Amino acid sequence: MLDDSFFKKVEKKTKVDKNTIIGLAEKLQKGNMKDEKTLSEVIDTLSKMTGKKVNKDLKEKIIKKVVNDDVPNGVDKMF
Repeated sequence: MLDDSFFKKVEKKTKVDKNTIIGLAEKLQKGNMKDEKTLSEVIDTLSKMTGKKVNKDLKEKIIKKVVNDDVPNGVDKMF
């Protein structure tokens, strides 16, 4: 199990707190990655965590690719 020192290191580097990391991990673990609502929530959380804006069209494109199993091995090849 991960201890608080690990989360403190991650938070210091990324500015993402322990609760956000755990919440996202739980959502990914419990959620159906073919469910558009779950995918949308994960994308929104990652967008906030990284400070990268994801507009509606891009979000829909990402969701469609994941639902259709059209996700390449490298994210850099996705767009």
